[in-house]
Amino acid sequence: MIADAPVAVATSKPMSPVEQATAFILAAQSVAADGLTWREFGELLVALLRLLISAYDAAKTLTGAEKKAMVLDAVAALFDAVADKAVPLVAWPLWILARPAVRSLVLALASGAVEQILPLVRLA
Repeated sequence: MIADAPVAVATSKPMSPVEQATAFILAAQSVAADGLTWREFGELLVALLRLLISAYDAAKTLTGAEKKAMVLDAVAALFDAVADKAVPLVAWPLWILARPAVRSLVLALASGAVEQILPLVRLA
């Protein structure tokens, strides 16, 4: 699975959730260097969500809204870092027009996914 390497890098040593997100995104960029499918992007997205939700769930000093905002910031950074790799070259003119809407859609989906993944992370 494509998300295995970024997850391994992000969990290889004790780090703060922000450092984990940065390590994950940098590893995802290297994995996606030769291209990416939208399925693989989705896999990276869900892996990042699970990783950060479990990390932020352990933090007791932040409110739920603050935790969710930090997770969504990381999702936006992942989108900005690797989503372009999932678009074929011939579709770039359309992608340039559709990218902001797709980014908003991905963030909206991630926002809803946070609420759905949280109970799964707590059970694990």
